[in-house]
Amino acid sequence: MKALGFIEITGVTAALDALDIMCKSANVELVTWERKLGGRLVTIIVEGDISAVNAAVENATKLAIKKPAAHLVLANPHPETRRIVDMSAARLINKDKK
Repeated sequence: MKALGFIEITGVTAALDALDIMCKSANVELVTWERKLGGRLVTIIVEGDISAVNAAVENATKLAIKKPAAHLVLANPHPETRRIVDMSAARLINKDKK
């Protein structure tokens, strides 16, 4: 099972900057993203090997244009946690199909 990395940051531009840093600094892929409060708070979720996710989240936390409100690495997410992330990703995919 792949590890999950979460960055919660204010603003869509800052979130895209954090995602770019994460993807360039380690072998991780975007799983999904969530916008709350009209895009003022954005959560980016990536996945990959635990070492890659750790490096990606650490680098984004240090280098993003804004300091993240929160960050988290789940090395071995519980199936229920993974189910919630997958539900978010499915909503994103369904929006793309429309």
